[in-house]
Amino acid sequence: MSEISYIVVFPSIFSKNKISQLMKNIKKILQIKNQSFNSVKRDGDVILVDANDPVFASSAISLLFGIEKIAIARQTKNNFQEIVSEITSIGGNLLLKGEKFLVKVEGISKGFLTKDIEIASTSEIIEKKSNLGARPGTEEDHNKLLYTYLTKENAYVCIFMDKGMSGIPFTSHREKILCAIYDEISAISCFETIKQGYDIRIVVCYKGDNELTYIAKMLNQILPRLVENKVKLDFFQIKMNPKGIKNYQKFLGMVIEILLTYQNRYVSLPISPLMFSLEQMEDIMNKIFESKKIPIVPLTGTDTNLFEDAKEIGIERNFNKIEKLFTAKSVQFPDVSNKELELIVNTKKTIDITMGPNNVHDILDSFEENH
Repeated sequence: MSEISYIVVFPSIFSKNKISQLMKNIKKILQIKNQSFNSVKRDGDVILVDANDPVFASSAISLLFGIEKIAIARQTKNNFQEIVSEITSIGGNLLLKGEKFLVKVEGISKGFLTKDIEIASTSEIIEKKSNLGARPGTEEDHNKLLYTYLTKENAYVCIFMDKGMSGIPFTSHREKILCAIYDEISAISCFETIKQGYDIRIVVCYKGDNELTYIAKMLNQILPRLVENKVKLDFFQIKMNPKGIKNYQKFLGMVIEILLTYQNRYVSLPISPLMFSLEQMEDIMNKIFESKKIPIVPLTGTDTNLFEDAKEIGIERNFNKIEKLFTAKSVQFPDVSNKELELIVNTKKTIDITMGPNNVHDILDSFEENH
């Protein structure tokens, strides 16, 4: 039995034809996070990472999009007896007294059925670990899942497994997209834009200095997913209160006008048919088209699962605020005057952030330097 623990990365269903890009992103995120590794290679439909510290390396890889699940596993040959032996050994060490366990085996079987492995391993664990009082559970009722994945040549018996972020790999689409962040909905929209494989240029719009800390904390959850050592951020101050749907839409109109001042061809819009009427959606997108740019609407088709992504950004405490935006009555978007836009554009401040543990402080310190 090999004592080396590997990281096994399972690409999401939409990443099956983008595995080479996902492998590049894995290598890059490990380098950014200073995690040493010996190799990143493909074994059938999964990616195998040989890292010096699998726990910390898997934590870094879990930041990436395009992954269905990620596991720390032991490798053995795709051979019936070896697989059963490995599952029994690892499963026995993982189980606690009285736990219900489920053995699940998937992948390519050779001369046997995966169900045969599950039955044989379950029997072996019950017999050899009888002192634990562990007993088999069901799909619906179990305390611990003992998962094994089979490739053509190897079997990976999982010690630990966690859910991935799904989506597709970062920069699967080559164009850089403008993406504004100014509140919870815009942060989720930016998160979804990255999740859909786009590279982004972040534009931050804020009302006052007292709001910067909260925005910086949201940014700190988004920036590591860009798989970059350094990130450039543009800040604009919009001095108005966006409370109330009319003021909120006025604020959004100003944000869109700021985005249109850039040369980038693609613009990500933090709007959704769940929030705005079809007429409003059409008005906003026509405005983008008239500026010879292409609108990207990442929240289209997104349902309540966006609240799961809100947890990733750390804004689940503000669910009530998000819900109010989705349930508010839509009104016509007010126009933004050239004078208003000029005043906002003149507040522009650009910050270069080197990725690290002090991102929030680096952002706030950049503003302190000007005071």
